[in-house]
Formats: sequence, structure tokens, C-alpha cells
Amino acid sequence: MHAERISEALQEAATGWGVDDIRFRLDRPKEPSHGDLASNIALTLASRLKRPPRDIAGDLAERLAGIAGVERIEVAGPGFLNFFLDAGVVGGVLQRIVAAGSAYGRGEDGAGRRIMVEFVSANPTGPLHLGHGRQAALGDVIARLLEWSGWNVHREFYFNDAGRQITRLAETVRARYRQLLGHDEPIPEGGYHGEYVVEIASAFLEREGRRYENDGGEAALAAMRHFAVDVLRDEQKRDLAGFNVRFDEYYSERSLYSDGRVEATIRALEATGLTYGHEGALWLRTTRFGDQKDRVMVKGDGSATYFLPDVAYHMSKWERGFREVVNVQGSDHHGTVDRVRAGLQALGRPEGYPEYLLHQMVTVERGGEEVRFSKRSGSYTTLAELVDEVGADVARYFFLMRRPEAHLTFDLDLALDQSDKNPVYKVKYAHARLCRLSELARERGWAGADSGLAQRADTSRLEAPTERELINQLGEFPGFLRRAASTRAPHVICDYLDRTAGLVNTWYQAGHPTRNPGLSALVGDDELRNARLTLSLAARIVLRNGLAILGIEAPERMVRDE
Repeated sequence: MHAERISEALQEAATGWGVDDIRFRLDRPKEPSHGDLASNIALTLASRLKRPPRDIAGDLAERLAGIAGVERIEVAGPGFLNFFLDAGVVGGVLQRIVAAGSAYGRGEDGAGRRIMVEFVSANPTGPLHLGHGRQAALGDVIARLLEWSGWNVHREFYFNDAGRQITRLAETVRARYRQLLGHDEPIPEGGYHGEYVVEIASAFLEREGRRYENDGGEAALAAMRHFAVDVLRDEQKRDLAGFNVRFDEYYSERSLYSDGRVEATIRALEATGLTYGHEGALWLRTTRFGDQKDRVMVKGDGSATYFLPDVAYHMSKWERGFREVVNVQGSDHHGTVDRVRAGLQALGRPEGYPEYLLHQMVTVERGGEEVRFSKRSGSYTTLAELVDEVGADVARYFFLMRRPEAHLTFDLDLALDQSDKNPVYKVKYAHARLCRLSELARERGWAGADSGLAQRADTSRLEAPTERELINQLGEFPGFLRRAASTRAPHVICDYLDRTAGLVNTWYQAGHPTRNPGLSALVGDDELRNARLTLSLAARIVLRNGLAILGIEAPERMVRDE
């Protein structure tokens, strides 16, 4: 609120000097001694006004003197303006946070508009791997961020239950089924070698007995395909539920064929005049829309390429009313972006539809060495195994704390560490520590931290540098949330929570009752204690809300290994 007022006053001053299109910064300085807000506007205006920036800064300081809520303005360095806000204004942030409670940080940028986030969308051919885990965490938190920003979010999982990979799965199950019945049956070329296929074949044998022992026909293969897909889809759903991820809809690729959507897409693309036949295949002129080369839609044998059902699927998204779509996928899907968008543009959909967020893969290390601890999958560590090792909360946070486009090295030693070196432990412990502070107040016969106390607290008493810095950090939470949502960047929330927890710990430790009792939260001065307990409550709310956005528990009690 006060930042906006100061920004408007600075803009108005620049306009008075004949500069209407000025771009400048007004941010919280890294060094608390430089004030609550700082601006570079004088340096930006210097070349336009042909005046020394310090002189401009001095004039601006005089013009803005007396602006409501600003205690003083200082000119620093080559011409920076440092704004020191009134203590009551700074502390007033805390009452707003407490009043909003679990809604603090929510916005209305989405204005109730519908948006789909499609993520994970794993083939039902095996257990979920760590790439799927990172994608699950990213997609889920992007959906949460959008919900907090006022969007009506639909979460969708597209499962590829058609195509050659599913056929290979069924053929592998048949081979394992016959092996269990004593036959010397080789695994088909390109088949799946994980122990999970043996488990599926064993379950199929238990249900069907020897019924399909010597039946190599399509009906037998279809029965095994349906059984295997159902088993693996159920397992994937269980693993995702254990990872605190949910979906509103699971959309089947096979349904695109059975509902006639693939055939309808072929007819619609042919009607555009952009298709042509070449070497027995049907092609689409995707180069008209920026693709590197034209793409085959239907192969010479009459089967569709992956490109065609992808276009049909995204047309279904549009027809279901989703004008905004975010696809969260692995970087191995990079080549599909241009061709899918080109196919959609050919059908009249807007350029850039849908939006893609591509993430890099994950490796796991222990003691500086890459590890794989899976036998069941055959070749990779599964999401379920990682969650069993470190817990869902830690796995989610670690998947989220780096930019999606950066390769992620998952350090097991760090993930299992119970100290501030582990960022998720640091944030959780800061929250639990603040909860304990309120309990201690009550144990000593004082009021605990609650909304009633916050309403009557005189937060202008919070003048210590560690207090002001923490208050300013808490006040910036809605802005960080808005940026994370608009840029699809969950790591921004992780960074924010890590810094906030660090400031909470610094503030808490600065008031150690034996080393510096005057800064202790639980001082004998009732008015000051109530103000500090209000600060602790506001910090709890922000940490809890931030962890909720990440889908992580905010514990009220924790035991720390010192």
C-alpha cells in the first residue's frame, strides 16, 4: 500500500519535470540500514534531465517530505533514495496478516477464469519414476499457485493407453505368464524387464489360471493389456495420492479413437487444404506455422503417428472450454511443442496455445555418488521408493526448490539431515518454534498469540532491526506468490520460505533470554510482549500458508537434533 503511494508520488514528480515514460525500481533494500524501501529513480532521470543524480534525489526527498507513513527520506550513494517508514505503518502489516489468516496472500488475478494444468501424464507401462515425481510436484504446485491467484483450476492426467508401448507391455506380460506356467518364453524385443511385470503376470495367472496358456490370439493379448494397464494405473494413482497429488480428470488416449476424435481431426485438417500425400503417408504442412519440417499424420500402413492424437487431445481441451492450458512435461517432449502448436494453428487455434513448461530430469546422490535403489522397476529409482526413503514432504520440497529448466541432483544425505542445512527442515522447524513460543507464553500465565491479542497489540513498539526486517519480509509474501504464479515458478516460494525461516530464526535467537533478554519475545513488558507475539503469529501464518501452497505439512511440534 505505502510502496504504491510512494511510487505514484515519484512518478508524479517525474511527470512534473516533463518525463512521462520513466521506468524505475522501488524495492526493499538488501541492507536493513538502508531503510524499508529504496529507489533508483534519480539515477534513471539523470540522463533525461541532464542533472547530477544526487541533486535530483535531494529535490525528490524535499518534494516527498511529509508523505503519509514515511518517517524520513535519505539520499545515499550516487543518488539512491532510501525511505524509512513510520514504525506504526510497518507494524500495521502484522494486523492485516493476522486478520486474513489462511487467506493471506490470495489474489484475484485469475478472476475465476478456467485454466487446465495437465501434468504427469505417464504411460501406464511401469511405476512412476523420479522425472514423473518432479513433474507431479511442479504441476500440483503450479495448480495451487493459480488457485491462490483466483483461477478456477482443472487438473488433468492424460494416460497413453494406446500405441506400440502398450502392445509391448501386453506382450511382455504374456511372456512372463507363460514362463510362470513352465514355458521357455523369451521376453520380446523392446519389452519390459522389471520385476513389476512378473507381479502383474502372477496376478493375472491367479485370476485366470491356465485359460490363456496356449492362446496367442488378439483377444488373449487384449485381456492381458487391459489387466496390466488397470494394475499400473491403480498403482500410479496410489503413489500420487501418497505424494499429496490429486487430479480432477484422467483422460484416456484410447478414448480419442473410440469417440471418433482422431478421425474427426484428420477430416478437419484435410479441410484446411494444408495436408498432402507423400510416399503413401498423409502429411501436414506444419512448416507454415514455424515448425522445422512438415509432419506425418497418418503412416502408410494407416496407423496414426503420435502427433495426430496429440492434436486431437488438445482440440478436446479447447472444445471443453479451456482457453488457458499449461502443459507440464519433461524436457524430452521439447520436439513436440512446435508440431502440436502448428497442428492447432492449422485448425484455427491461437498461436502459442497451449503453454508448455518443460523440466529437466533428476538424479539421486548419496555421499557424492549417484545411486539407484530399485530392483522392481528394472532400470530406475521409482517415486514410491524415494518417498519411502525421505518422506513425501521432503521429496516435494527438493523437487520444487530449483528452477524447472535446471537439472536436479537429489542429495539423499541432505534430504535426511535434521538441521538448518536441510531447507525443508529449516522452514518446518521455524514454524514449530513459533508455535512453541505461544505455548510458553500461556504456560507463564500470559496471553498466547491469537487474533484477539493481535487486534489490541501496539506493533509500533517493534523497532529492532531484526523485527523490522522480518515484518517487511512477511509483507512481501503476496507479491512473491503473484510472481511465482504468473511465471509458473514454484521455486520462488521455496526461496521465499527459506529466507523467511532464516529471518525468523535470527529474530528468535537475537532475543535469547540469557544473552539478550531485552530482545526476547517473552519480555516482562506486557505491551512489547504482545507486539512480539503478534509478530510471531503473523510469521506462523505466512510460513503455514507458504507450506500449504507447496502441499507440505506445517508441524506445530518438532524435536531438533542439536
